[in-house]
Amino acid sequence: MRTNKTIIFLGDGMADEPVAELGGKTPLQFANTPAMDSIARDGTNGTLLTLPKGFPTSSEVANMSVLGCDLETEYCGRGPLEAAGRGIPLGPDDTAFRLNLVTIENGILKDSAGGHLAQNDANNLIKLLNEKFGSDNIRFHPGVSYRNIMILKGKDFSPRVRAEKPDDNHRERLIDHLPSAIEPEAEHTAQLLRKIMTEATPILESSPTNKHLAAEGKPMANGIWLWSGGKAGSLKTIKEKYGITGAAISAVDVIIGLGRCLGMDVITVPGATGYIDTNYEGKADAAIEALKNHDFVFLHLEAIDEVSHEQNLKNKIRAIENFDSRIIGKVLAAFGKELNVAVLPDHPVPISTGKHTRTPVPVAARIAGKKPDCVQTFDEIACKQGILGSMKNGDLMNLLFRS
Repeated sequence: MRTNKTIIFLGDGMADEPVAELGGKTPLQFANTPAMDSIARDGTNGTLLTLPKGFPTSSEVANMSVLGCDLETEYCGRGPLEAAGRGIPLGPDDTAFRLNLVTIENGILKDSAGGHLAQNDANNLIKLLNEKFGSDNIRFHPGVSYRNIMILKGKDFSPRVRAEKPDDNHRERLIDHLPSAIEPEAEHTAQLLRKIMTEATPILESSPTNKHLAAEGKPMANGIWLWSGGKAGSLKTIKEKYGITGAAISAVDVIIGLGRCLGMDVITVPGATGYIDTNYEGKADAAIEALKNHDFVFLHLEAIDEVSHEQNLKNKIRAIENFDSRIIGKVLAAFGKELNVAVLPDHPVPISTGKHTRTPVPVAARIAGKKPDCVQTFDEIACKQGILGSMKNGDLMNLLFRS
């Protein structure tokens, strides 16, 4: 096992495809990223397959891949991880689903993030859902903004439901993408999810919260989308797998929950929003402090993913450059070359579609004592020329902690 302190910088959704508006460059190639380029130049490079076939193209899968989880035996769905992120205990018969508060117009999914509504507005809408649909066996829990949770209690409910990701279905009719049972015993659960998703819109739309949002000219969060259900799983901790201590820094529940399930300390950063207005410097400061008493820090930035789903090219470049200068550059400046560093996205979100793809992502890893390869810049094209080649499964964590 390596003894050097190690940090992974994870830019959610940072990878992309060539954009004509950028002269055929990707946003990562076009952006000014001296800190990430220095990691590539001083380290070794390659790609990592984070979204293997047979699993959803979602962030919990991708980040589990990055952190060395065995998806075949440890994948439990997004719902339980988000519940862990909120500190909500799940019993053996509990099933947790992720719940997006979304914007619906004439039955069409307009925005899977519900206009990034303020926390108090989200809390009010979740309270209303509990009043209208809640019971001893059905409870709704607030998360961060549009990201929320529904928990079903009892053996009558099953996670074996096919439920599509909302951000894969922008501009599609909600009624065409309702959950369905994968096996007969899950039909009761699928029926309940369909009922709640179809009946929620008129209830939420007429709420005081959405009336004041509409009056202010803001998008209404007038619908819900339930997806990625599961039961509490059993993940091996990073202490068990790699003999290390770790800390996770993120604004979103799925990463916070994953960190907790992996036995990592979760560090809360005031002003971390999960969006482009997040507290970049606060995250950098938290990482610098955490490296003093942890072997490993996982620093996750959600902002790039969010603006990628919005297909906002200008903001994607801006978020990448903020990540580089206000987080990565600041952390690198606080340490010498003895700090082991890796940087990568968890998955691509091309601006052209605003949807996740399974394309392997670029990886740069600077490891003390390891000779650099020929790569000079960190991007989707250059990293393919590196000596790490095409990695998968737990290859990155093994490189950092076992090689």
